[in-house]
Amino acid sequence: MSRIGRSPIQIPSGVTVTIEPNEIKVDGPKGSLTQFTIAEITVTQADGVITLTRVNDDPKNRSKHGLMRSLVQNMVTGVTTGFEKKLEINGVGYRVALAGTSLKMQLGFSHEVVFPIPAGVNIAVEANTMTVTGISKQQVGQVAAEIRSLKKPEPYKGKGIKYVDERIIRKSGKSGKEK
Repeated sequence: MSRIGRSPIQIPSGVTVTIEPNEIKVDGPKGSLTQFTIAEITVTQADGVITLTRVNDDPKNRSKHGLMRSLVQNMVTGVTTGFEKKLEINGVGYRVALAGTSLKMQLGFSHEVVFPIPAGVNIAVEANTMTVTGISKQQVGQVAAEIRSLKKPEPYKGKGIKYVDERIIRKSGKSGKEK
């Protein structure tokens, strides 16, 4: 069996899980999330624990087993604590500001870049750091990746938008001298 798939998921207090034939719904203090179920994976709930089992050991079913367990675990974590990604903006004259339901950024282009904030995601801006938060791990990661793709960090001076824990490998430049 899958090591990830066979481990049970503990349901914290204040979280309700509804299992239907085609979807799973998780409600918690931060909101609610739904996820479709995979036909070959059986989801059961008993005594505050969710367990997932597969019908057979077909390679496709084995690969889906761990995936489905991770998706359900992320739903439970999202409705209780939520997820966050931090982005940092580096560069002379590079700025970011919240304007209603969008981000306005100066990224060294001749124009201002406006990024609309999707529903279900909150963005907080402090100086040169943006914090993307939400209950859906997929949505938080996608929004952070889209913001980063507006101006990826370049390897010479490190200007651009990067994740806070990301390490940019620097190049020495034209002369070839190490600085």
